[in-house]
Amino acid sequence: MHVADLKGLKVHYTDEGDPNGAPIVFVNSLGTDLRLWDKVVPLLPAGLRIIRYDKRGHGLSGVTPGPYKMGTLVGDLERLLDHLGVRDCLLVGLSIGGMIAQGLAVKRMDMVRAVVLSNTGAKIGTADMWADRIAAVKTGGIEALADAIMERWFSASFRETEEFHAWRNMLVRQPPEGYAGCSAAIAGTDFYTPTSGLRLPALGIAGSEDGSTPPDLVRETVDLIPGSKFALIRGAGHLPCVEKPGEYARILNGFIAETGHA
Repeated sequence: MHVADLKGLKVHYTDEGDPNGAPIVFVNSLGTDLRLWDKVVPLLPAGLRIIRYDKRGHGLSGVTPGPYKMGTLVGDLERLLDHLGVRDCLLVGLSIGGMIAQGLAVKRMDMVRAVVLSNTGAKIGTADMWADRIAAVKTGGIEALADAIMERWFSASFRETEEFHAWRNMLVRQPPEGYAGCSAAIAGTDFYTPTSGLRLPALGIAGSEDGSTPPDLVRETVDLIPGSKFALIRGAGHLPCVEKPGEYARILNGFIAETGHA
């Protein structure tokens, strides 16, 4: 296990593949840890340096008192990549991870050369909606929201599989303080203006059955970046890298090839 001490926050991460290869960095969704990408990583081209991490309040990383700001979460990733000496990475972010990716791409042009915005938006939901979820978590824990979240995360067919139960367990075992803290960060974020100023290769990926960030939201967000591309994965919900890893990897690998990131 690798743990970086970043100004008092201990961040769990993995650093795999070729240490001298072109870096690709993955940022997880709300309520998941770095295992979110387990099915995709083995399908990536050889020669890449592959970095994953557990964001603040998730997985094996440290939990700090909430609420969190999006700038704090962006800063966590910035410090981790500085710690690892990463520049010119391909940054892949899903859901809140896609928001963190937008924020870092705006802040550190030297650090991000291309971005994949997966199942995300420049703005997700409303402040009132997130306030209700935060209150529910504080009252009844993540379990109180779990069934509704699972319906947004996964297609009906996937919810009938045995694997589904493992993902539900991953969700409810996240620290409630971290889940609520990151929910507050999403509630306070509107990246429409800063994201519209980005000028770099960008790809949006959406799932046709996504109940959290529908395809139109993903397309609207990535369309803010001139020259961007968009891909829809049919039959998948909010986590297409879990439900359709082969198709997800095919789309991602095509973008890697197109951008010369190898």
